[in-house]
Formats: sequence, C-alpha cells, structure tokens
Amino acid sequence: MNEIQMTFGKDYWNQHWQPTTIAMERNPPNPYLVNATTSLTPGTALDAGCGAGAEAIWLASHGWQVTAADISRAALDKAIDRAADLSQQINWLEADLTVWTPTTQYDLVTTNYAHPTIPQLAFYNRLSTWVAPGGTLLLVGHQHGHGPGHSPAEASVSLADITAGLDEAQWEIVAAGEHTRTIPGRSADLRDVVVQATLKPRTS
Repeated sequence: MNEIQMTFGKDYWNQHWQPTTIAMERNPPNPYLVNATTSLTPGTALDAGCGAGAEAIWLASHGWQVTAADISRAALDKAIDRAADLSQQINWLEADLTVWTPTTQYDLVTTNYAHPTIPQLAFYNRLSTWVAPGGTLLLVGHQHGHGPGHSPAEASVSLADITAGLDEAQWEIVAAGEHTRTIPGRSADLRDVVVQATLKPRTS
C-alpha cells in the first residue's frame, strides 16, 4: 500500500471527523464556491468529498439539487444532522469517489480540499468527466509544495498542471488562480489553487 492510500483512506477520514473536531462541522462554506456559483443558474450539483456539508448546505439553500458524497460515514452523520431541514434538496451519499461512478452528469461538480487515495490530478480528471455539457467544474485544492502538515506531494497540485489537463477544445476556463487565505484560529495561511471551467456544449 503506498503513502497516499495509507494517509487518505476511509479509516483516516473517519478518525478525522470524530467528535473532537466539532469546530470543523460549523465552518462556513468555502468563499471560492460562494463567489463562483452566485452567478450560476441553480441545477444539479455534486459536492465531491463534502465533509461536514458546509458547501452542500449552502448550495441547497440557494436552489441547487445536491448530491453530497464522502468516503467518511462520520462526516456524513455530522452533515445530515446539520442539514435536517434540507433533506429534500440534498442526497447524502457514502462513496469512495475513486471507484464510484454516477449514473448522471451534473450542472456543477465541485470539490474543496478533498484528498482521495489516488493522485490529486487523477482525481480531478475523474471528476471532470461527470460534468454535463454547459456545466461547471470548480476545483479548490492546495498548491503544490504547500500541502497541510504531512500530506504527500500527490495531494497538492500546481495551477499549470490542472489547466493543462483541461482540453481547450472542450473546456472554457472561467477563472484560474493561486490565492492565500487566512482562517481565524489557524496558525498558517492556506495557499490555494482554484480553477473554474465550463464544459462547452456539444456541437452536432
């Protein structure tokens, strides 16, 4: 078993979301997601690696029909409790996104700092195939070289690597940048890479 599998498997994430992480389940939605989706017309969305549900809840409360997927049952239990009044807008799904495949495509596919048991770029490429024509892909991750704590290199990415993987014949890149974000109570700033792209409609 390689390092990334050992670090980011189901056991790791279930431990991560144990009751001692109560503060994390109260986090607000990622500001990059809020800014990117405010101008989009609500439709179907997949929140890949939803954690305690902050982004899924925000999307659902703004008119989206959300599938919120995570490998951790502990995370989903927190999210479900937090979103009891949105049960008709959110489908909570326990799934390993490295092997699970949806039966439909989505108007929005987003992931925020999700770390799977495969290299980060391979994960992003997998998610991109789940976007419906005309839909949006929104990727928020850690910049290469600035992964949190002991994260292996496979869990961080460069902006150039992400954008190079989006074929310009198929994708229109709406926004792409590297950002530094300060979170109250956190000793170090987050160094993020954010890419928003639209899948061009198919031509007959």
